[in-house]
Amino acid sequence: MPNLGIYIQFPFCASKCSFCNFSSQVAPESVFDAYCAAVEQETERLPAIYEAAAAGLGEKCRRSQTAATTSGGGMVGVLDLPVDSIYLGGGTPSLAGAERLERILAAVRRRFRVLESLEFTLELTPGSADSDYLAKARGLGINRLSVGAQSFDERELRAVGRLHSAAETGETVRRARRAGVGNINLDLIAGLPHQTRASWLHSLRVAVELRPEHVSAYLFEVDEKSRLGREVLSHGARYDADGVPDDEFIAEAYETAREYLAERGYIQYEISNFALPGWESRHNQKYWQLRPYVGLGAGAHSFDGLRRWANETAPEEYQAKLARRESPISEIRRLSPEEQLEEFFFLGLRQRAGVDLRVASQRWGRTRVGRWEPTISGLVREGWIERRAERIRIPERAYLVSNEIFQQFLA
Repeated sequence: MPNLGIYIQFPFCASKCSFCNFSSQVAPESVFDAYCAAVEQETERLPAIYEAAAAGLGEKCRRSQTAATTSGGGMVGVLDLPVDSIYLGGGTPSLAGAERLERILAAVRRRFRVLESLEFTLELTPGSADSDYLAKARGLGINRLSVGAQSFDERELRAVGRLHSAAETGETVRRARRAGVGNINLDLIAGLPHQTRASWLHSLRVAVELRPEHVSAYLFEVDEKSRLGREVLSHGARYDADGVPDDEFIAEAYETAREYLAERGYIQYEISNFALPGWESRHNQKYWQLRPYVGLGAGAHSFDGLRRWANETAPEEYQAKLARRESPISEIRRLSPEEQLEEFFFLGLRQRAGVDLRVASQRWGRTRVGRWEPTISGLVREGWIERRAERIRIPERAYLVSNEIFQQFLA
């Protein structure tokens, strides 16, 4: 029986970064009470919400721990799984304040069986939490922070609209340590406007000097959903788009990060994620390993092994539906066995360990898995996949073209 992860979405920020492609928005504190109350209401009504959704699919609801497994078994049954990870994301969830957060967590603990071994992560923007807040958060059980440093170069931070300074990131980490937080992740982005090899090395060096247990190194993606991405695509200069490095630089920065972090004890266990031994993100691994998780809040996604569903993205519509005692779920999809197997490959291959074909055969049958043998064999011959017995993985030298490799596993 698997454990369950819970993701709680707080879709508000103090400002909108130019590279952001998430469905977050800038809003005054006056809207936070109503939104957080809606998250509490959703949590309290979960059985009824899921029963209605399952009925809409024509499925029988079962309310037992054996009903919810990673091979599927029921939207309602997934609520009975023990919870070993909670992730508060956004947005900037620290803006909600400790009191609102406490009420949401109380509702979660009433609804779910939360294990003492819980990994409890809070996303944090540097400068958004003082020592008092961090102490209260730790008192609520938060034991992991994911800090959006992005860069330790002031020009890069200003270019993308970050409100914090490099010094504030360092101070946030030190405050968290004094509050008793023993597990910290730092996010960094390669390819920000005006980034140079020297400034990237500086960011890596300062990040490692803070000795976080975990580092996430992402590559800037040109995406039409962000202001900066749209400007780059249109060859404009707004938002410092003309200062975005080229693909060759970003690829080199990624390889530099891999080498730098490895030399300092960080193991790359996923394409964008590095951890000191034993400090891998338990919650994020659920996404790559097709383990069940429940999303709460506007735009939050859920997965029970067979189905994926998502809430209304706009906070206003999410709250309005709950106020009318309607389901906040806006879409739900039951995955076919073929779609499940595709996800097994393109999500699982993100991990350094790769995937075990024996596990796939046990779950989806040898015949169905065998249909992918020509694809796998071809990628092995071309050097894009490594195979040892029944385990396959992407070699580290191919990480930069991993998206192209994943495409080969999409029918």
